[in-house]
Amino acid sequence: MTVAFKELTKAPYRFDIVGSFLRPSELKEARQKFIDNEIDATSLRVVEDQAIIDLLAKQEKHGLKSVTDGEFRRSWWHLDFFWGLNGVKKVASSKGYEFEGEITRAETATLSGLISGTNHPFVADFKFANEHVSQGTNVKQTIPAPAQFLAELQRPENQADVQKFYNNEEALIQAIATSYRQVISDLYDAGCRTIQFDDCTWGMLAGLHNANLNNAIDEETLEKSKAVYVRVNNLALVGKPDDLVVNTHVCRGNYHSHWASAGGYESVATPLFDQENVNAYFLEYDSNRAGGFEPLAKVTQGKYVVLGLVTSKNGELEDQNELIERVHEASRYVPLEYLCLSTQCGFASTEEGNILTEDDQWAKIELVKTVAQKIWGNY
Repeated sequence: MTVAFKELTKAPYRFDIVGSFLRPSELKEARQKFIDNEIDATSLRVVEDQAIIDLLAKQEKHGLKSVTDGEFRRSWWHLDFFWGLNGVKKVASSKGYEFEGEITRAETATLSGLISGTNHPFVADFKFANEHVSQGTNVKQTIPAPAQFLAELQRPENQADVQKFYNNEEALIQAIATSYRQVISDLYDAGCRTIQFDDCTWGMLAGLHNANLNNAIDEETLEKSKAVYVRVNNLALVGKPDDLVVNTHVCRGNYHSHWASAGGYESVATPLFDQENVNAYFLEYDSNRAGGFEPLAKVTQGKYVVLGLVTSKNGELEDQNELIERVHEASRYVPLEYLCLSTQCGFASTEEGNILTEDDQWAKIELVKTVAQKIWGNY
């Protein structure tokens, strides 16, 4: 018997993307010239504008219903958003983020004043993208989760700056939530109807819940961290418009094809899957580092899960039949009608990008599309 699945009219879609794309060579060259003071910000933006227009057209050509600007105006998936908040400054870090086999550039975000979300530059960036898509195409705005911002400010090197303005964690949490609500409201007024919280905090917590690690955290710290992270994320969503879709993406690190954490979702399924007030979860599931599908049983009824079964870390194409089998395996815990498919992460969480070609990138998207259509139909 053939099962008819309903067409999804808002994000997530049956075949979807996380958000970032490989930067084209002309954009990389322009950014380097800007860093070297060979061109000014206006000239750089001209190059960014054209690269984004081209990317939006390519995404539509490949059938994507939810598109992004590729994060082409950013250096980092998260820090650029933090730096765009009032009261936040860009500083050199004592050490880069640690990944398996590589350490990133050493930058962070710390406080220079009270936090505010007014006049965030991402709003203008969204407006530009939204003006350059066809009618009916949904422009998704990706931003780092509030919990991610809290985690950045809690880095030991940032504590002195934070404490100049917020003398306790509760005051900081409230300030973060308020600033996010302002940005979300401004994005909505600009026409945005889909926001994605990108959130590595859960993946990192899951990875640290491992007694075999030298830096493993104890149960008390794990429970406290989970409670704080879900609380700040939910506080940021208080009062959001009913027709604004907020989804989240959980990752274990994606830098130059390297990863930062390993561990299944078991230890964070509560409260992530049953208490966070989001519509859908884009979940990393391209390797055994993410564990099995069993924790998905905790996902609140009516929420969607986007299975990130196709890796964005390399250009090797997965076997279609194996992907189909894994989707059906996941449907033991979440009904098939509430499942979707995507890559496990974006293709360039930072401007360095993952180690694959642009042709590989689009082949991955076509693979996701083909497999999704075989499972759910030609939507």
